[in-house]
Amino acid sequence: MIKKRYILNFPPESGDKAFTYHLVKDYDIRINILKAEVFPGKRGSLLLELQGKKENIEKGVEYIVSHKIKCEPLDKRIYFQEEKCIDCGNCTAVCFAGALTMNKTNWKLNFDKNKCVVCELCIPACPLKLFKIDFN
Repeated sequence: MIKKRYILNFPPESGDKAFTYHLVKDYDIRINILKAEVFPGKRGSLLLELQGKKENIEKGVEYIVSHKIKCEPLDKRIYFQEEKCIDCGNCTAVCFAGALTMNKTNWKLNFDKNKCVVCELCIPACPLKLFKIDFN
């Protein structure tokens, strides 16, 4: 079993479909909705954590895409300019998910995109504005 996080962006015509139900029932995928922004009749965005067999998740993603829903791995939508980071640690103070931590040996910032929940609190916390998250 693996876990993967995806950001889904769906158009108004896909908003009334029970696609998460089908992921569970037809593809045996466990779903955890980590963030949702839904605007009825307009558009919506979801951050989903999918857990299951690799092949089932791949088939589930194909199902989502076949319904004109944009589906990208979370790590493709988070941008961090690590090379410019001064390791001040400001972002770690606001990261309740534990995605941003300081290495206690060398005091370098560690960013684990797999733990990110797209709360976007790191964006204003970073004095150098090194984070960008494309959720919508």
